[in-house]
Amino acid sequence: METVQLNIQGMTCSGCVKNVTGVLQKVPGVSSVEVSLEQKRATVVYNPAQAGPGQLKAAVEDAGFDVL
Repeated sequence: METVQLNIQGMTCSGCVKNVTGVLQKVPGVSSVEVSLEQKRATVVYNPAQAGPGQLKAAVEDAGFDVL
């Protein structure tokens, strides 16, 4: 398993956190997701054989948020 942190812009409320958490959890290979509204960051633990940072970034961007 590997861990990546994604800096996310555009989250303004707990609903945004829930949305980002949900889309990341749907990516195959993701085992855990922690999203911080205060830090504007998502910490994702995933299986690199099934997913990669690019897929995680795309999932967040498809939900309407920017990943820096």
